[in-house]
Amino acid sequence: MLPPGRTKKSPTLVGDSNPLASAITQRDRTTLDMVRSALDNRQAMLAFQPVVFSSHPGKVAFYEGLIRIRDGTGRIIPAKEFIPSVEKTEIGRRIDCLALELGLRELEAEPGIRLSINLSALSIGYPPWIKALEAGLARDETIGERLILEITESSAITVPELVMKFMDQLQTRGVAFALDDFGAGYTSFRYLRDFFFDILKIDGHFVRGIHADRDNQILLSALTDIGKHFEMITVAESVEHPEEAEFLRGLGIDCLQGFHFGTPLINPSWRMGGKNQQAG
Repeated sequence: MLPPGRTKKSPTLVGDSNPLASAITQRDRTTLDMVRSALDNRQAMLAFQPVVFSSHPGKVAFYEGLIRIRDGTGRIIPAKEFIPSVEKTEIGRRIDCLALELGLRELEAEPGIRLSINLSALSIGYPPWIKALEAGLARDETIGERLILEITESSAITVPELVMKFMDQLQTRGVAFALDDFGAGYTSFRYLRDFFFDILKIDGHFVRGIHADRDNQILLSALTDIGKHFEMITVAESVEHPEEAEFLRGLGIDCLQGFHFGTPLINPSWRMGGKNQQAG
């Protein structure tokens, strides 16, 4: 009960009177402006991180091309710093287009690699993205079988029927699909059965410290079994220590990705004249 003479006020959650909300709004606006400027000036690039076979860590199964932008000061900004603010906007669609164009160009220039590129389900059917894909596939008949499109679990579940149809069309042309960040979202097992993803990438939350975390050992084992049941190649993300890699290898994970095997590089070995260790 309130003291006499006082009335209950509803908490203010948004608006100028909430300093936190105002700060978040301003931050998002600043991020949008930064990303828009970088795209307008083509100040974007891919950083390439290897995904290795767990049984032969010296052999690369494929590389993931991670989008980066350069801000007004020349700093290179990783995707995690701006994607949450732009993913549902037109800028998010432009980022997906540019990432695809850069990836296709890299596949064309380096026939010895296989490359995955991230894609939001919101970009499926976006005309400029489709145009870029068709142009890339037409330039080199081998690109389709060397291209992997990664769609996050949370993104895929928003428009499952559209994703399924899109995957079916492109898989017949050799393009593979990876379900990214598996375990971090809320994918229905019914949808997982219907999607027919080729690769299952298990979210790093379950991987970090796996050798010493009994709870995550049980959970990751279950996620691995799900992938194997649906005949998907399993990839453990965010592997940072040899103890984690050894445990995952024993668990039967097919591939490993993380700083333990290589940081994302803007100038990968094949551009520098180094030997490409990807398996054929």
